[in-house]
Amino acid sequence: MKEPADDHAPPAGIPVRRFEPVARPPAPSAVSNALVFGWRAVLKFRHVPEQLFDLVMTPIMFTLLFTFVFGGALAGSPREYLQFFLPGILVQTVTFNAVYSGMNLSTDLGKGLFDRFRSLPIWPLAPFAGLMIGDVLRHLIAATIILVIGLILGYRPEAGILGVLAAFALLVTIGFGFGWVFIVLGLLIRTPTTVMTLGFSFLFPLVFASNIMVDPATMPDWLRAFVEANPVSLMTTAVRGLMGGGMSLGQIALALLAPVALTALLAPVTLRLYRRQ
Repeated sequence: MKEPADDHAPPAGIPVRRFEPVARPPAPSAVSNALVFGWRAVLKFRHVPEQLFDLVMTPIMFTLLFTFVFGGALAGSPREYLQFFLPGILVQTVTFNAVYSGMNLSTDLGKGLFDRFRSLPIWPLAPFAGLMIGDVLRHLIAATIILVIGLILGYRPEAGILGVLAAFALLVTIGFGFGWVFIVLGLLIRTPTTVMTLGFSFLFPLVFASNIMVDPATMPDWLRAFVEANPVSLMTTAVRGLMGGGMSLGQIALALLAPVALTALLAPVTLRLYRRQ
């Protein structure tokens, strides 16, 4: 009896290729996940170029206005004031730029993107780490532009290039720590403009009641006590020391205290809020 023809059999003369089973590729690491989302954050600069405009123009205006408007009154000359002020404006710029983390997160949540991210087999904190990587790029771009303008105006970092690089590393750490505050706000608040409003309401007292712009020795005792204990003042003192050549390990440790504490406290809170949504 003739066997029925197999409809799935290959035509005669065509070799049959057998596929051997292969091991499943290893899952990407947490670092790999974070870098992928970091690249996504970088691509936003191309699609939303107005963010770079805000990022660059605000610190430039602060630097020029305070140097030439208040420099003579506060330090005798704009150039002398610039030596004091420029490290502080770098700290101010980094803390203000950290607000963009919460705004971008709030925007993505409103579009439903994080619902899709949650379904992927990735490190749960990878989307937030990607936001931080984008922040690092923003911090470095803004800090470099401010430093170049300062050099043109007459600022001279007495510690040289090594001091500047160490100060930039500290600035990135500061921005990373403060970014968690605004990521939590972004998870709790779905309106980017509200995140920005609350973020700056939190930052303005810390930034302007600090030693960024003036020496606290001229302030009333009650205000001076707050300014000297202000984390922003501690960070500014450390950056001034690194760029000016008069830093101490104690100053750096105090400057790192707030960013490290914020990361340790708010990273688990971020993950918990993310999983509850």
